[in-house]
Amino acid sequence: MKKLTLLLTAAFVFSPVASADVLMKWARKPLSVDLQIEKERIIFVDKNVKVGYPPELDNKLRIQSTGGAVYLKATADFPKTRLHLMDLATGEMILLDVQAKSSVVNADEPIRLVYENKVENQGAVYNQEVSANNEPIPNARPALPVPAALTRYAAQMIYAPLRTVEPLDGVRQVAHRLPTPIKTLLPALPIRATPLLAWQLDEYVVTAIRLQNQGQSRIELDPRELQGHFYAATFQHHWLGGHGAPEDTTTLYLVTEGYPNQSVIPQSNTYKPKKLKKVTTTVTTTK
Repeated sequence: MKKLTLLLTAAFVFSPVASADVLMKWARKPLSVDLQIEKERIIFVDKNVKVGYPPELDNKLRIQSTGGAVYLKATADFPKTRLHLMDLATGEMILLDVQAKSSVVNADEPIRLVYENKVENQGAVYNQEVSANNEPIPNARPALPVPAALTRYAAQMIYAPLRTVEPLDGVRQVAHRLPTPIKTLLPALPIRATPLLAWQLDEYVVTAIRLQNQGQSRIELDPRELQGHFYAATFQHHWLGGHGAPEDTTTLYLVTEGYPNQSVIPQSNTYKPKKLKKVTTTVTTTK
């Protein structure tokens, strides 16, 4: 018994000390991460992610992501700044508040994220930089139905800064092939409809159309007054103010199967508005 005790004691004394990871629980609240300048810190995410960061961190923070781990190395000090980790498979988001100092206690200790519940998709990301070694997710597709994903993408392209537009796999810009203005879209209302841009994904095309009130009265926008054959229609806002007011302009997103010029009633000098036989529309407000 004494010999066994001595052996166990010796094994404890001479075995190397294992450094434990710092566990951080993601519960939909930003996690604080401290970095020491010129010292790399590893965050084990256990998800294949892209890292979104604001442009002010250029030349101050080196970011690499591969195999479910994120490697952060600060080259200069900076105050607490928000990073986004986006799961490439699901679009889920994790938020980190990162700051760099000249001296940090236990700066080389790896951080491991643990999860309370499934992470929710939380909106746009900043400019993205990912290591070339990052493992790609094959055939990544939007979680939303294609028409909804296209509408969301178009709204971000029109209203959001380009650096915050969420990527949409497979989308491409196409020609809308529509006249300017479109006189047959809302012929019963004093609204000027000007096509802006169009994007295609699979067989669907979304076209962003600027609507401007030419009259002085407020107009409530109703998709049933649209003339044409559309898969879906979404107004950025539900109403227009009188001409000259800040609210006299909004954007309409028309989703069509194929190019929109095949869905809008052709224009001619003798055109008279007529009741549409078949219109499929969906009304939502894009925030």
